[in-house]
Amino acid sequence: MVVDKAADDELVFAGDPGPERAAPRVPTNNAPWRILIVDDDPDVHTTTTFALRGTDILGSPLTFLHADSAAQARDLLARDRDIAVILLDVVMEEEDSGLKLVRTIRDEFGMGETRIILRTGQPGYAPEMDAIRDYDINDYKTKSELTRNKLFTALTSAVRSYRQIRTINANRRGLDMIVRASGELLALSGIRNFAAGVITQMSALLGVQPEGLICVQRPPELESGEDSTVVIAAAGRYASLINLPLDEIGDERVHRALDRCLDAGHHIFAEDCTTLFFGSRTQRNMAAYLDAPLAVDDSCRQLLEVFCANISIGLENTLLFSQLHDYAYFDSLTGLPNRRSLINKLDERLLGGERGRYTLALLDLDGFAESNDALGHQYGDELLKAVAERLHGALGSQCVLARLSADTFAILGQIEQLLPANLQGLFREAFLIQQQELMISATMGIAHLADIDGNGAEALKSAYLALRRAKVQARGEYVFFTRDMALEIRERSKLMQALRVAIERQRLFLCYQPQISLHSGQVCGIEALLRWRAEDGRLIEPARFIPIAEHSGMIVGIGEWVLRMSCFQQAELARHGYPQLSMAINVSVSQLRHPRFLATLQSALHDSGASPQLIELEITESMAMEEADFLARTLESIKALGVKIAVDDFGTGFSSLSYLQRLKVDRLKIDRTFVGEIGDNERSRRIPELVIQLGHKLDLSVLAEGVETAEQANILRELGCDDAQGYLYARPMEPQHLVEWLRNHGARDDAAD
Repeated sequence: MVVDKAADDELVFAGDPGPERAAPRVPTNNAPWRILIVDDDPDVHTTTTFALRGTDILGSPLTFLHADSAAQARDLLARDRDIAVILLDVVMEEEDSGLKLVRTIRDEFGMGETRIILRTGQPGYAPEMDAIRDYDINDYKTKSELTRNKLFTALTSAVRSYRQIRTINANRRGLDMIVRASGELLALSGIRNFAAGVITQMSALLGVQPEGLICVQRPPELESGEDSTVVIAAAGRYASLINLPLDEIGDERVHRALDRCLDAGHHIFAEDCTTLFFGSRTQRNMAAYLDAPLAVDDSCRQLLEVFCANISIGLENTLLFSQLHDYAYFDSLTGLPNRRSLINKLDERLLGGERGRYTLALLDLDGFAESNDALGHQYGDELLKAVAERLHGALGSQCVLARLSADTFAILGQIEQLLPANLQGLFREAFLIQQQELMISATMGIAHLADIDGNGAEALKSAYLALRRAKVQARGEYVFFTRDMALEIRERSKLMQALRVAIERQRLFLCYQPQISLHSGQVCGIEALLRWRAEDGRLIEPARFIPIAEHSGMIVGIGEWVLRMSCFQQAELARHGYPQLSMAINVSVSQLRHPRFLATLQSALHDSGASPQLIELEITESMAMEEADFLARTLESIKALGVKIAVDDFGTGFSSLSYLQRLKVDRLKIDRTFVGEIGDNERSRRIPELVIQLGHKLDLSVLAEGVETAEQANILRELGCDDAQGYLYARPMEPQHLVEWLRNHGARDDAAD
């Protein structure tokens, strides 16, 4: 780029960089304002240049430069930094490409004068709070709101700010102080801290004592006909006026001066005081009153205008920061603190010396989801607000309240304030929602902070453990957290990690337990049983690790392996001369729900050569009752392959039998708990007898599990039970021992011995 030497000399002072790093010149004599558009959407470049074609801003035309990515923009700016305004997309190559480029522009390239307007095409997207604080941005717009007029307005404001900064920079008067003051102000969080910082920085900049106050004017839609201007920061003899409405401050001179400034929308320089105006697009305008007159010349006025422009931008950012803070720490529906805020409060209590006095209660509204679905989300929202209001009315002055999720509230307070009976009492009266009375109860999990080992997140997790236990065991009641619960969870977590390792190291294996016909005494089938041998040789009970496998999702992969191995074992037994032995394989609902289960089953049958008619899949009774609609469709497809279905643990639920007709199963398995008691007395035989009779009425075969004595076998035979399985006949065996056992015992009727 050709640079005018004389013009450059005017901008180079002691301590400035050489000509090759000199700042770009302010456009004069109609030199164009150079605007850089950085966006990965070609349409944005086209529409922006088309909208501003032939437009002059402050007497100069516009020249547009284009970059399609942050990387391309960096290359361009490395060569050419004579840019007035950058229209910068937030999301390009990465989600924060725009923000990273801001850092490069300001820090690496030293382009502190160029104005940056962030734009996003994602409605509702806003930078993170730390980005607002740490990045030097000048405006933030969504692309949808940038109509031609608004785009022109935003660019005019940015160009005006750029020109003012460049003019002041050329004169070198007060720029260092302005930049430093603005940076310090932007680092402050909260509108009141920002306002207090304005008093301090402005007094230092103007060389006067901080004998002033700051006010913010509420948006018109919040006023309700009254003056809502409030003192939010003050210094010197006015310090006692903080938080007072403007019309209550008592000093009519100050009141009148601030009213005039806010009504006029500009600075007022009087003989005895100075009132400065800071506007915002949201009309949360701010005015600063200084109890001292200012005699300002043109240069000082320019300096002051730039400072005030920066403060206005800082005010916008601070208001946005405050809004994001509210979003981050408060629930928008109820206005209560949210999870993050509660955890901070818990951390404070846990670090204090009186943690033993506090307790945390979680309240989960019973049946809320059903009410929400049946009556509508608006009804549900009103119910949540009503619950929040009742909790706040009863406990808000004494406790910390929070809303954690859709229908879960938290209360942190002293133990005597959160007695379970008192909390339950809050739900004894009906809630009036949309002119209807609704009774609702709450299930509670309660944790004393004295029982917590860790931080606020651990305390919340502990209360959730108690809440989950209460929802399973005591719906509508409460459960206290105990250290045993935490120990149980840690053990489950350790077992889960160990199970993952066991799968990788192939520590899982299958054992097979024979099934015996009670009528012929011959072996009629085999059940495949999953086992886990730990590194130290211990066998880990299936009852311990199978629920963990199901909860973690590992059961799908494990189940596929079990299915294939069992089918191959059935085919192997056929090759050893036992072609009619069926193979029973347990499956979980997670497996059946997997979209590839049928394909997996077909593949196992095809690859192994096993006969589908000799494969029997076992589902639990609880699964059959809870998942009947889903299972009816799935099992129909399974049975179409020729595979049989058995209901395991039959009799433990016994709440509905209609599913037997709908699911068209082939066999019932009497649970071992009934078999173990069958010889105790006549009454103990009745359930097995009913199951056997029911099965035969429905043309189903019946197998009894857990048969350990000849007496049990004889009773089951007398009752008409078809088959049996248990230690009386054989314990589960690994494959290498199974064929030998079949050879020696396959045709023996051990029950008759």
